Amino acid sequence: MTFSLEQAGRQAWQWLEAASAFSETRDIPREGVTRRCATREHRELLEALTEWMESLGMAVRRDNAANLIGRHASATPGARTLLIGSHQDTVPNGGKYDGMMGVILPLALVKYLRENAISLPFHIDVVAFSDEEGTRFSSTLLGSKVLAGTFDPEMLEATDGQGVTLESALEAFGCDPARIPEDRYRPEEVIAFLEAHIEQGPQLEQASLPVGVVSAITGIERHQITIHGMAGHAGTVPMALRRDALVGAAEVIRHLNALCKETEDLVGVVGKIENAPNGVNVIPQTTTLSIELRSPRDAVRRRAREQLLEQIGASLEALNLTFDQVQTYEQSAVQCSPWLTATLEEAVQDSGIDPRVLFSGAGHDGLAMAELCDIGMLFVRCRGGVSHHPSEAIEPEDLTAAVEVLAHACQRLARGQSPA
Repeated sequence: MTFSLEQAGRQAWQWLEAASAFSETRDIPREGVTRRCATREHRELLEALTEWMESLGMAVRRDNAANLIGRHASATPGARTLLIGSHQDTVPNGGKYDGMMGVILPLALVKYLRENAISLPFHIDVVAFSDEEGTRFSSTLLGSKVLAGTFDPEMLEATDGQGVTLESALEAFGCDPARIPEDRYRPEEVIAFLEAHIEQGPQLEQASLPVGVVSAITGIERHQITIHGMAGHAGTVPMALRRDALVGAAEVIRHLNALCKETEDLVGVVGKIENAPNGVNVIPQTTTLSIELRSPRDAVRRRAREQLLEQIGASLEALNLTFDQVQTYEQSAVQCSPWLTATLEEAVQDSGIDPRVLFSGAGHDGLAMAELCDIGMLFVRCRGGVSHHPSEAIEPEDLTAAVEVLAHACQRLARGQSPA
């Protein structure tokens, strides 16, 4: 063997370090990585990725949504395509590995396959999606929606903080937004979509496992609750006569926290609170707060919503408070394909690692790609479960483990374990 898995892991590490320099914060490394869609940093990264892909003999193209796609071609006539990739963009002051690791790992896999003359009966298309986070335009899952054929042209009207539309930004990037529909993949061309991603949580680290297999990508819903009370002087209104909206908000938080702790596969948070009149000596009259619920099982999430709203209503009535509730967002859960999940579990075992199956509590490009094809995900452990932060970190040897699992998965797919 001329190029080992350990070498592939080291190569992935070197590429990740190099990629992290393409950031608005390049001169202030402690500020993490900030890379937004259709910016100078995005362009520079794609230029580097193109160079790395072409050095591996890959055919490289950029589509009209600023996705970069490199093909490791099969010699098999009529070969279908295995898509592997993730997003290049980051949250502001994010880490080096969220998204980007899932672009680099398949490149290290291709190098391993190429250097060892391992042929496969399918193409591998490595994808660097242009925009998953939605940091610049709130255009969440832009790149994957384009490949899946679910892109809504109204997204082009979205603007960034300077008033630049997505359409204008893509045009300045060298894309032709009018031709985006041509960039979709056809279901009959594709075997599946695989994504490797840092876990963004602590479970693998706690289990001392380098990788895990994802069973589902969580469903999400968000609500805005506005509680109405009565303002008054904090020193003169007796406690028993108060209609304190912020006390009502505390009840909402208490119910949410208790419900999520007692319900399997359910997490939730009150992430935002606005209080009025917000004076140090004034009883709060109006408190507005956000509620988010997440679960890989939509039925669990919806039952929890009904129970929570019932509890909130009873508690606020007892406090002589009223409230308004508006649901602002809902994204259904997506199940990873059972056959592909099983293939990844077996590939993990092939690598001498105990398989651990867990669900993703964060959204990923698979939410969109599931409209095109079967999807599967491999999680890689991250230190402390920290993500979306400059201190995001992984272990170099875990990259080697992930490349090995991907290699075993491809070999299993080559033996015909994918559905026709």
